[in-house]
Amino acid sequence: MTVSLVLSEYLSTTGDNGEMYDNVPKDKRQLGLFSAAFLIFNRVIGTGIYATPSNILRSSGSVGVALIMWLIGALIAACGTAVYIELGTGLPRSGGEKNYLEFIYRRPKFMVTCAFTVYTLIMAGCFSKKPYLCILNGTATANSVVFSEYLLHSLSIEPTWFSTRLVAFSCLTFICLVHGTVLKWGVRLQNALGLFKLVVLALISVSGILCLVGVKGVQVRDEYEKPNNFKWDKLWEGSGTSANAFVSGLYNVIWSFIGYSNANYALSEVRDPVRTIKRAAPLAMISVTAVYLFINIAYFSVVSKTDILESRRIVAALYFRNLFGPTTERALSSFIALSTLGNLMAGQFSQGRVIQELGREGILPYSSMFASNKPFNAPLIGLFTQYLVSCSFLFAVPPGDAYLFLISLSSYSLSIINTLVSFGLLLLYSPSYRIWDWNPPYRAPKSIVLLFFISNLFLVLVPFLPPASGSRTYEKLPYWSHSVGGFAVSLIGVVYWYVWGNWLPRWKGYKLERRWVLQKDGISRYAFRQVPVTLPSE
Repeated sequence: MTVSLVLSEYLSTTGDNGEMYDNVPKDKRQLGLFSAAFLIFNRVIGTGIYATPSNILRSSGSVGVALIMWLIGALIAACGTAVYIELGTGLPRSGGEKNYLEFIYRRPKFMVTCAFTVYTLIMAGCFSKKPYLCILNGTATANSVVFSEYLLHSLSIEPTWFSTRLVAFSCLTFICLVHGTVLKWGVRLQNALGLFKLVVLALISVSGILCLVGVKGVQVRDEYEKPNNFKWDKLWEGSGTSANAFVSGLYNVIWSFIGYSNANYALSEVRDPVRTIKRAAPLAMISVTAVYLFINIAYFSVVSKTDILESRRIVAALYFRNLFGPTTERALSSFIALSTLGNLMAGQFSQGRVIQELGREGILPYSSMFASNKPFNAPLIGLFTQYLVSCSFLFAVPPGDAYLFLISLSSYSLSIINTLVSFGLLLLYSPSYRIWDWNPPYRAPKSIVLLFFISNLFLVLVPFLPPASGSRTYEKLPYWSHSVGGFAVSLIGVVYWYVWGNWLPRWKGYKLERRWVLQKDGISRYAFRQVPVTLPSE
């Protein structure tokens, strides 16, 4: 059964909520609106919001331009959200970009799936959202280290290489076991961390705004500089930094919003997926945008521009110090650790489903094992695979250029995939692709899709620009190494596709035939069998 046939049958079914598209057991659909929204919210907001604003301010030159850059980032994120809602309602199945690339780029057959598989294994272990904070944020490996460092700091324990790695390893192990063996409790913990994060960030925002309007009892302490960032002349003071700095800042802002597609990776486990994704994604991203904007306003209300630019401490630490005193720093570390844990759990949850979906395609070795939900009604093998990759990066890759390269490579790979997805959606609107009958329940305006494509093309091209004078991406490697590596990675998948799907069948005299099978655990998947090719008699 082909993807296009399944889609045609699904779209022709009246009143369907998207559950008919993927034949999975009903009890597997355990995610509702609340869980789907926090799956996105947790994935977008990790640790960056506690440090990112100072980097954006440095790139923009002024508070006013920095806030405009955050608004631009929110606009682009809204475009991305609309694009992934369209794709998610049109193909309501777990796997995200895997499904979209397969549907759009059908020839050569299976090649795009093989290439995407390699990208997935890289992103499973070291997906990074913020290239300029590669060591500090956004990855399964790096984020576990961040969690470890902040947790140790909150407990007043000196972080060493061994203690940091031990706590990070324990964190990754805990997440794999919780999501792989007690699915419901993993989702509940994930949701609780997301709600806790939202409430605390809202309280920080409110306290900053109360300080701005002059409420007594919520003011900057006398021993610290009182800011005047929102006076009109101060608001724009310093604007007009170099084009390179502005582009770098905008690049980082866009990455701060990455994660809006996270629920698309688990749509086979979402109840009423079409209706849910149309509500959950906007709800999550509106919450993210509000948090980002109000947190920035709060920071600028409490911390002076000079302090933000000249201090070596993260802006959140300066905020807590100015408003609540230096003794609250350990409380901040505890909160950042919990925020990071929620981010990690959301990312691991989704990536485990992507690996399971690759198993359901039948292309991976031991596909039945990867596709299975046994023995705990969860994709334990997929979760364990990314766990092994993450732990390998954690212990085997030393800090420095090699580590930074792998983290940046994962970020860049996502940029390439998003560019191909958005360009492919534009193709589906073209006359030559109308035969595929792409008519999902929700359609994003073409101008929105075009803007999203341009923004991702921007993310693909910017890393090829030389860094500003005095700035270095790597100590020894060329600054463009991860960008070239991102394209080279796809070649590994292409080579696998050629050997597995073309060279071996011709050499051994068989052809690959794919059929749809139902496993004992109720999960359906594709399976390949080798059919001997009969040579014509002379």
